[in-house]
Amino acid sequence: MPTPAAQHSWRASLAVYLRAPVITMLFLGFSAGLPFLLVFSTLSAWLRSADVEVAAIGFFAWIGILYSIKFFWAPVVDRIRLPLLSAALGQRRSWMLLAQAMIATGLAGLAMTPPIGHLGWVAGFALLVAFGSATQDIAIDAFRIESADDDIQAAMASTYIIGYRGGLLAAGAGALYIASAVSWPAAYLAMAALVGVGMMTVLLRPEPQRLNHNHKPVLEPRVRTYLRNSRHQSRIRRHIVAWVIGALVCPFTDFFVRHGMKALALLAFVAVFRISDLAMASMANPLYIDLGFSLSTIANVTNIFGIAMSIGGGILGGLLVVRYGIGRMLIVGALATMLTNLLFVALALMGDRLPMLVVTIVGDNLANGLASAVFIAFLSSLTSRAYTATQYALFSSLMTLPGKFLSGFGGLVVDAQSYATFFTLASLLGLPAVLLAVWVNRDMPGRPLPGGDG
Repeated sequence: MPTPAAQHSWRASLAVYLRAPVITMLFLGFSAGLPFLLVFSTLSAWLRSADVEVAAIGFFAWIGILYSIKFFWAPVVDRIRLPLLSAALGQRRSWMLLAQAMIATGLAGLAMTPPIGHLGWVAGFALLVAFGSATQDIAIDAFRIESADDDIQAAMASTYIIGYRGGLLAAGAGALYIASAVSWPAAYLAMAALVGVGMMTVLLRPEPQRLNHNHKPVLEPRVRTYLRNSRHQSRIRRHIVAWVIGALVCPFTDFFVRHGMKALALLAFVAVFRISDLAMASMANPLYIDLGFSLSTIANVTNIFGIAMSIGGGILGGLLVVRYGIGRMLIVGALATMLTNLLFVALALMGDRLPMLVVTIVGDNLANGLASAVFIAFLSSLTSRAYTATQYALFSSLMTLPGKFLSGFGGLVVDAQSYATFFTLASLLGLPAVLLAVWVNRDMPGRPLPGGDG
């Protein structure tokens, strides 16, 4: 029985950041963050500097859809063992290494492909990078959840966020500096070499011990029932259907069996927790620009204060979860996210005041860093160790899709009303998350939510 989080001393809470699984996520976070910008803003900068038409560059944004639909192939990552690699490295590490190889190959391919006259190849290599990146995310999430107990998942999430930000910096500012000093191909070759950070981490760290390491689909009751009632069908069909039931159906039914009538409320909470900050994200930069802030000012403030506060919020969130538990910190995270959106209302009303811009970005990123670390720990606690990759991929997709969808209407609200009205509405969207967080904390007092053991 785990010790309640509230009984941990501050010293013991801080010591969690010295544990090997927590430190490991720093390097895996870097590996996850590195490819993201290299198929988005950094690639767009290269294409535009090569005089590729803006209309053609816009279509490259569709590559990002792969990150939103990764739950479709998450069951494959969860279940299929790779020839040779899985026997040598284990299920999670083998998929991470394969994904990293895809990323490095795609980046090297981009480095060796001139954009003009070869846009089809550029798109193909970019898709390979994005697919490898999304697959790596699936495997890393499963590796993280299976590597440690629920009480240090927030600390692991916070070091992951730090590493992820480092990867974004390398792929953004780092790649631009190299491209400016040397060339774009040199920048992408350098980024391909940095994939080695993740590869070395995979090779040096052990495979986590899965509670259901020898778990096979055929052992599941629903699969056994199907096989018993389908003896008249062909062997190949029975094998395929049995795999689909075990890999796709069982992860979903498992969640509802474990949580019963509360399952729908928990899914609703997952869907609304980040809806406030995701819905307002599309209008943040337009607000800064329309207020008259220069691009250099926006870049400097968001990089210096934004990244520092995001990292600080992540560390604080991991520390507070160890100290006080997930439930209470979900309330704090939901409240902080909702209230800091009101800073954008104040900024919109005050105009181009640099101190207010700094306060807004500091508050927003601190709250988002804290809320992200806490919520990742919460999602990890919901995930069954028997279906880690599949269930977490579903939760993470559900977490982002509603907010991203509503974000698309932000411009319409601003045009019809004002920035102040829009950010006020975005803040109010956080109320359901606060109320559901109170319910989650009341339902699970004094301890983390139970993770499923399958």
